[in-house]
Amino acid sequence: MLRAAEFHWHFSQGIIALDQRLYIPGCLSLLTGIEASIRCTIQQRRDPGVVPEQLGSTLSNSLLREASRVGLPIHTLVVPGEADFWERLPERSDHVRIVQLRHDLAHGNLLGYMQQTEHGPLLVPEFIQPTARTLRRLSLNWCRELAAYRARELGL
Repeated sequence: MLRAAEFHWHFSQGIIALDQRLYIPGCLSLLTGIEASIRCTIQQRRDPGVVPEQLGSTLSNSLLREASRVGLPIHTLVVPGEADFWERLPERSDHVRIVQLRHDLAHGNLLGYMQQTEHGPLLVPEFIQPTARTLRRLSLNWCRELAAYRARELGL
C-alpha cells in the first residue's frame, strides 16, 4: 500500500506485534513508522525520487507543523478525544498526544499506565492495550491517507 520499504516494515511488524499481544513493542513500532514516514516523505518531497540518507527531526509538534505545511494528512494523527490538537500544535513544549505518546513509550515513561492494587502500584503490558487499539486504528488511517498523498504528490 505505501510502496516505501524505508518505513513500511515498521507498520507491518507493529501490527504483527500487537496481534501477538506485544503491546509495548507494537506501539513503538507503529509510532516509529509514523515518525519515519513523515520524515522520509518530507525529504522525498524536497528531492523527489531519492531515498534520503538523513531524515531530519524526530516526531515533534514542529515536525507535524512542517508536515502540515506541505499537505501531509496530519489530521489523521489526532488521537480520539484530543479536542485541543490544533491549539497545542503551535506550542513547543505542550506536545500533542501522538508526540507525547511517542516520547513516553520511547523513553520508558510508563507511569501513566500503572494501576494501584492492594499490594502497591502494578504495571503489566496489558494495561497499554487500549492505547494500542487506538494507535492501530490511527496508524491504519494514517497509512491509507499517506499512501494517497504520496501517489498524488510524489508519484509513488
